[in-house]
Amino acid sequence: MQFQFAYAGLQWGDMSFVLIGLSRTLLLAAIATTFGTLLGVLLGWAREANGAVSVLLAPYVDITRSIPLLIQFILVNSAFSVLGVPLDPLQVGVLTLSLYMGVLTSELVRSGLRSVRPELTRAARSLGMTYWQELRHVSLPLALRTVFPSWIGTVLGLTKDTALVSVVGYVELLRAAQILITRTNDALLLLTGVGIAYFLICYPVSRYSRALERRLDGV
Repeated sequence: MQFQFAYAGLQWGDMSFVLIGLSRTLLLAAIATTFGTLLGVLLGWAREANGAVSVLLAPYVDITRSIPLLIQFILVNSAFSVLGVPLDPLQVGVLTLSLYMGVLTSELVRSGLRSVRPELTRAARSLGMTYWQELRHVSLPLALRTVFPSWIGTVLGLTKDTALVSVVGYVELLRAAQILITRTNDALLLLTGVGIAYFLICYPVSRYSRALERRLDGV
């Protein structure tokens, strides 16, 4: 006995479904980037400023960097369910990606602060600057020039990693395409469209970051 499967072709109404998935991808990436960057700056500064804090936070940083992101989504989702406070897929995605982005950014911040020559910080302090004034006017601006290109790369990576949130039921761009592929069996067209969409998201950010980097370098 042979079974035949009927596939429905793509319809104009499917475009709105894909656009909703795209907007969810952008929303998740924007929120996670914002919170993750703020957390990363705080963690990176704390670890660089205090050796004891660095030792205490080192296991958290190492574990977060070592566990695949896909597993982290599942663990966070399961942990809150066990605690009796289940999160919706967007909340799981924001929390997990923000923590992950925070860890990656913290390492960038640490390397950026360490790249500032000690002579410059000592000179600033000798001019009467307080620690916070020196940090604001000397160390952070110099560290930003060092960290910025790598941070942009991290943001672009995070944007593409939003596709993994579908494991907890979040329908973002790639998941929306997968749902349509199941119905239409038109994988080539849909996946090509998804690839183009990610390119249109990431390429302008990359180009703008290069221009901004040149401005930071005074070129």
